[in-house]
Amino acid sequence: MSPSISGTGGAKRDRLRIAIQKSGRLAEPARALLSACGLSWRESRDKLFCYGESLPIDLLLVRDDDIPGLIADGVCDFGVVGRNELNEQAAARARIGLPPAFRELRALGFGGCRLMLAIPESWEWQGPAQLQGLRIATSYPAILGEWLQAQGIQASVVELSGSVEIAPKLGTADLICDLVSSGATLLANQLKPVETLLDSVAVLAGPVRDFDDERAALAEMLLRRVDGVLKLKDSKLLMFRAHRDTVAELARLLPDADPLVQLPGEGEGPLSLQTMCHGAVTWQRLEELERAGAQGLMVLSVERSLA
Repeated sequence: MSPSISGTGGAKRDRLRIAIQKSGRLAEPARALLSACGLSWRESRDKLFCYGESLPIDLLLVRDDDIPGLIADGVCDFGVVGRNELNEQAAARARIGLPPAFRELRALGFGGCRLMLAIPESWEWQGPAQLQGLRIATSYPAILGEWLQAQGIQASVVELSGSVEIAPKLGTADLICDLVSSGATLLANQLKPVETLLDSVAVLAGPVRDFDDERAALAEMLLRRVDGVLKLKDSKLLMFRAHRDTVAELARLLPDADPLVQLPGEGEGPLSLQTMCHGAVTWQRLEELERAGAQGLMVLSVERSLA
């Protein structure tokens, strides 16, 4: 059993606070996810706080790099933040001897990118040993430092808060360690990615300890709803008719679906069947099912489910 937490100063609270980006690439997807969980808010005039109306769950609109610290200080209970930022601040805390204060609870499936080493296009990549004695520019010195230590490499970490990709051109570093999504920025600066240090995605983060007040039930409910939304994100309800002797083959063609359910019906004709499919339902897949005996195939979007 994890130790419990009552919040800042030990005060009991009966409302949850979730911190999300005020603006940036995670802001709108985070709001959309929480709205899909049934949350709605009334926004303050300064647009920095949203009071929960449908449930006692409020939003703080902040910079993404403030979110782990707000969780650590008990100012907010959960946060939607990039795994890269969460891990960087966790590594920075560990480096100065501070105990863990936040943790990743759920990967949310958006905001994907990679923290990568990138070298000048003219270089031939020969592996981590090539970095010995070089200068590496990054906004993630703690993650990079841990990786270099694990590789047994002595290199100089040049910490920059922005525009990391131009450091080699300016002569302030030999290569960089930065976030890569499309790779277009690297290409524009004559750099190429060669080594992945971290696969990042937006995550729901929370404290390392459990709540011991009314927030505990709210947190459990929120996590259940988040899990439901994530599960249904790419899911479709598949309905069709089929003769009994084809059911086994149809089930084999649906390995990423729930077990087939027979709907009530009468007579000796085809069975009415349905299943929740959690993979892509392509035209090719539907045609394969039809050839295997599925009749009257219908594909329906699913908004929400408690199953």
